[in-house]
Amino acid sequence: MQVDDDKSYDDINVTPMVDLYLVLLLIFIIMTTSVVKGIKVKLPRASSTPAAPNPNAPKLQAIVVNGQGKILLNRHEVTLPELESGLTAMKARTPDFPVVLRGDNLTEYKGILDVLDMLNRIGIKQVGLTTPAPQ
Repeated sequence: MQVDDDKSYDDINVTPMVDLYLVLLLIFIIMTTSVVKGIKVKLPRASSTPAAPNPNAPKLQAIVVNGQGKILLNRHEVTLPELESGLTAMKARTPDFPVVLRGDNLTEYKGILDVLDMLNRIGIKQVGLTTPAPQ
């Protein structure tokens, strides 16, 4: 049997090219996941014993942003600059106090972000976010 060496090939073998693309994709996935940084969060730990109230603990400050865009600090309506000056004065007296920020399902996200940005700017680190309980 004689082999014809002059025969042209109509097929292109794409297997090596597909292997190369898969290796490049794998390298891209590994490199992008290693670059992404997260936020450090202190998660609460569960306990079977109830926590005893600490009389020396700083008082919790409750901030509510309602559906009309109004801001309430401990049930008193304030503007964003008034909120910032009030919390700055509290921070001068008590450097580390917790803040809980609450919005309802009608609250615009921008109002919440404005308050969070202000809390970050004045250096309040203990911030909790709450929502209304489902009905």
